[in-house]
Amino acid sequence: MAENGASYAFAMGSRSWRRSFFGLFALLFMASLVTTSLPSAQAAVVAFPGARPFNLYVPTSYTPGTPEPLVIALHGFGQSGTAFEQYLKITPLAQSRGFLYVAPNGTADPHGVRFWNATPECCDFQSPKVNDDAYLVGLINQISAQYTVDPARIYLVGHSNGGFMVNELACAHSDLFAAVVNIAGGNFGKMTQCKPSHPITYLQLWGTKDETYKENHIMGKYIAGAMANISFWAKRNGCSASIKSPAALDLDKKVSGNETDTYDYQNCASGVDVQFWKMNGVDHVPNISATFSASIIDFLLAHKNVNAL
Repeated sequence: MAENGASYAFAMGSRSWRRSFFGLFALLFMASLVTTSLPSAQAAVVAFPGARPFNLYVPTSYTPGTPEPLVIALHGFGQSGTAFEQYLKITPLAQSRGFLYVAPNGTADPHGVRFWNATPECCDFQSPKVNDDAYLVGLINQISAQYTVDPARIYLVGHSNGGFMVNELACAHSDLFAAVVNIAGGNFGKMTQCKPSHPITYLQLWGTKDETYKENHIMGKYIAGAMANISFWAKRNGCSASIKSPAALDLDKKVSGNETDTYDYQNCASGVDVQFWKMNGVDHVPNISATFSASIIDFLLAHKNVNAL
């Protein structure tokens, strides 16, 4: 799901990194034992071949010619689209809410570790570099060529390295996406490199117990933390100060009660929403509750791309 450890240390000699990595491995191993079953009314899982193949989930509600939302989920460093789906379990929501869904794979390095080349800081440590920006935009174009994708309802959700990729795509293609969700993913080390051309609806979730919450480093490169990132997107979207909602959310089953405070930024650009869901006492990899994925998917589907209308 994600790169973990003090300051995103990737050196194998880091005790904190090893402890976090093997704890995460155990979590994912247990998740892999759970099979995500398709709904009783069988939907289609369509394979797209090629150098980087992927599978598209098509709900039974899909009718050719009728525009359908598209949700893309981006896994964390060292993981896969399959593992991310086993963690989030978005497939049943795609069926019940009625949207096209894909959880593609990042590139595997020579050690078999999958990554997204999101920013210069994270997380392509190979040479030559992979152009994941072009790959993911091309993926959207491939799907749109065969299925009736609603251009006003294309969405992203990503965790950790996948959250970096969400930020990169929002920076470079803010006109393409209706809304994005970043779960504990950083941005460019110098956020002035992020230059969205249009306002974009943005939701950030980040656990306060996450070692990356305040700030972090990847291979010595500085990465701003949660508050700096959400403040950046609020400013870019023309928002003013945030208001804390009186209603908290229960998004982590390991932390008792409604641990997540929600902050809604005010006076944003027309049709744009910026929110921060602050997950108090939650780690880098949330132990997600039964309502976690439905909450973020419903947030996405409630918004349309103001640039495509």
